[in-house]
Amino acid sequence: MFRFDPKSYRGVPQELLVPERLCELGPGKPNKAARAALESLDAPALADGRTVADADLAACCISGLWLLHDYLDQSHTISQNVDTASGSYWHGIMHRREPDYSNAKYWFRRVGRHEVFPVLAENVKELVQDSGDERIANGWVGRGGWDAAAFVDSCERKNGSGMPAELYCRRVAQLEWKLLFDDCYRSAFAG
Repeated sequence: MFRFDPKSYRGVPQELLVPERLCELGPGKPNKAARAALESLDAPALADGRTVADADLAACCISGLWLLHDYLDQSHTISQNVDTASGSYWHGIMHRREPDYSNAKYWFRRVGRHEVFPVLAENVKELVQDSGDERIANGWVGRGGWDAAAFVDSCERKNGSGMPAELYCRRVAQLEWKLLFDDCYRSAFAG
């Protein structure tokens, strides 16, 4: 199972990663306490003395951090200007949370096969096994790996339901955020 260690992300103000946030499936309420730290973010600050190896992936990290704190408009402004699979992935997550489910699916189709998908699928399999309810994943993990569109459909059905499956979707979305952030961060900076 993937382990997310907030201390391993140099240049990211720790108050943006700790305490851990379990975002709503919907838009949530912006975390006003994080706004100043978010506004101060740029690629050189995140690089923390390292070389920015990929400006698009650095922008993806910033987009993801805004999204983590429920600032969907700011996240959207950044991700829609990153014309890569990872930029489309962040864009899709933002629209899934907005919620604009058909638009989210459009952006996930643009992602194609992201390198995070197989890792996410394996981690979700472990979560499903731990839950003891094999039905809970609703076809998110199949022979082709992670099915982002099936997850969007589940989020649409469970959002606001108050059912245990809603909490499970939120946990999977949190895992997805962590994996995508980690992937972008590790490739964005060199040294």
